[in-house]
Amino acid sequence: METNQKRKILIIGLLLGMFFASLDQTIVGTAMPRVVSELQGLDIFVWVTTAYMLTSTTVVPIAGKLADIFGRRIMYVLGIGIFMLGSALSGQAHSMTALILSRGLQGVGGGIMMPMAMTIVGDIFPPAQRGKWQGIMGALFGLSSIVGPTIGGWIVDHSTWRWVFYINIPVGLLAAVTIFVGLSGEKRAKENVVIDYAGVITLIVGVVSLLLGLSLGGRDYPWGSWQTLTLFATSIIFLIAFILVERKAEDPILSLHLFENRVFTAVNIVGFLMGFGMFGAIMFLPLYLQGVLGVSATSSGNTMIPMMAAMMITSIFGGKLVTKLQFRVQLALGMSIMSIGFFMMSTMNVNTTQSSAILNIVVLGLGMGLVMPTLTIAVQSVFPPSERGVVTAATQFFRSIGSTLGMTILGVVMNHYSASYLKSGFIPVVQKIPGMQAGPFAGMLAKAEADPQGLFNILLSPDAMKAIPQQMQQIMLPPLKSALANSLHYVFLVAMGIVFVGIIASLLIGDAKIEEERSLQKNVNLKPDLNNA
Repeated sequence: METNQKRKILIIGLLLGMFFASLDQTIVGTAMPRVVSELQGLDIFVWVTTAYMLTSTTVVPIAGKLADIFGRRIMYVLGIGIFMLGSALSGQAHSMTALILSRGLQGVGGGIMMPMAMTIVGDIFPPAQRGKWQGIMGALFGLSSIVGPTIGGWIVDHSTWRWVFYINIPVGLLAAVTIFVGLSGEKRAKENVVIDYAGVITLIVGVVSLLLGLSLGGRDYPWGSWQTLTLFATSIIFLIAFILVERKAEDPILSLHLFENRVFTAVNIVGFLMGFGMFGAIMFLPLYLQGVLGVSATSSGNTMIPMMAAMMITSIFGGKLVTKLQFRVQLALGMSIMSIGFFMMSTMNVNTTQSSAILNIVVLGLGMGLVMPTLTIAVQSVFPPSERGVVTAATQFFRSIGSTLGMTILGVVMNHYSASYLKSGFIPVVQKIPGMQAGPFAGMLAKAEADPQGLFNILLSPDAMKAIPQQMQQIMLPPLKSALANSLHYVFLVAMGIVFVGIIASLLIGDAKIEEERSLQKNVNLKPDLNNA
């Protein structure tokens, strides 16, 4: 089979795999109310998402290294196989615990697949063409975020929620076959295999402990509880052990020498900070739209579409632009636009219109699209093919860690300011309502003093709103919405500050840019053909 024909087949498989792996992360959320209704387990349903996040994030750097050792084809097909198995078991689950375990397995497959697609693009295309295709890959991520909730809702309304998972199986089979055929003839990267088992174990324990601490802290256990502190202490101990192990390992999972490269270090700092801000925005925007502006959950989801559409456009455009600019220029430009977007979002208040909010988040999306493809392209351009898998995976790993930390820290900011604003602006107003101290809503006042943030659930629940008399709503809702808006003001300001630091970090990359194809091949012996993937 000719190389060009195999490449076309491979691209189809990569696009299918990338789209459905990213789609799975958005399609499941729509089906969760029906899942909880059938399987019960409302108290642990958040673990359906958390389990996937834990396993997919942890396995990314390991998968990247193993792809450098054993080759891309075997790892990608293995990832698809695990993903399909996890999907089948998720669809068969008859308890919430079984679904959580199956989602964890699915996350292992997803964590292998996501960085592998970007790695293979770097293998089969010369530097001048990588930007375009990796921009398209980034756009697919945005597209999945747009259509995922709609597809999930349609499946749940017209069939069973189990097809949310079953749909991955036929598409996965098609992707596996096309990738297997497209990468036929791939040479094994290394003959003498030395696997860094100590590095794998210490990395898994360290990262899982960190992510668990960030996920459980402040939600299931207080930040100062022994459970949370034990998880963080375990994470610190094992991550230090990981560093010590990697310094002496014959073939380390994540070699510390990679951080000696200025581009690699600076790019991953930028990716970490970008993930911090991006996922923080995605998490808190619906809270503003539904709680402050009072739009429905469906309308809130539709309001997010322009942001993802803007990200898709600049992701494709940025993939082409990066071939002409220095990496630091495009990253600094993208992070600057994101900072402007966050600043605009910080000005939103109870009087902001929905159209103004859409404009603000579109600006944010434009910046995100410029940054995402550039991160991968930059590290791939300064390392040889023998390390392309691990460095590509590293960009996604650090971005995922940043997103988890961002959601946690911005959540702490939100809780701090909301408690302060509710106690100073809302509770005094409510206490003056006649009969509030002993009437049917006395419990609400007690809750306001014990758990002020819990009052925001009133704004998010149409049923709770209907239970409050219209006259009381006119007194209660303005200060409640104002407290929420003022709290989110600081959330978006902190996100702006974090992303602004990313602008500075991007300037540390230096003058690196995509070299001319002939020059780069001469320097690092890159061969953009399938046989050297």
